[in-house]
Amino acid sequence: QVQLVESGGGLVQTGDSLRLSCAASTHPFSTYFVGWFRQAPGKEREFVAALSRNGGRTYYPNSGKGRFSISRDNAKNTVYLQINKLVPEDTAVYYCAISAAALGSDLERSIVYDYWGQGTQVTVSS
Repeated sequence: QVQLVESGGGLVQTGDSLRLSCAASTHPFSTYFVGWFRQAPGKEREFVAALSRNGGRTYYPNSGKGRFSISRDNAKNTVYLQINKLVPEDTAVYYCAISAAALGSDLERSIVYDYWGQGTQVTVSS
């Protein structure tokens, strides 16, 4: 049973930075693409970032470039999401996910991911 456990969320203020972590129980972790999504109340799940198996290629939506940074440490089975200059619109539950066989062009689509974490809440106060 593959498990993904996110951590690092919390209540922060506008302009703060936050680093989310996602620890995976699967081996070898390096065989999976990894992605981060978020879902705000009343909204659909939204793609935030994704990363190739060896960490050499990143994927971001145009709206998120510059403030979000995804990285991974395959030795620790962990993926990270750095979020800078947080704004209230970033308030959401953030989820990590892994995909065994996605194409890079499909990583924005939640359906290509095989396993999901339970999410971590990020709340940004104004």
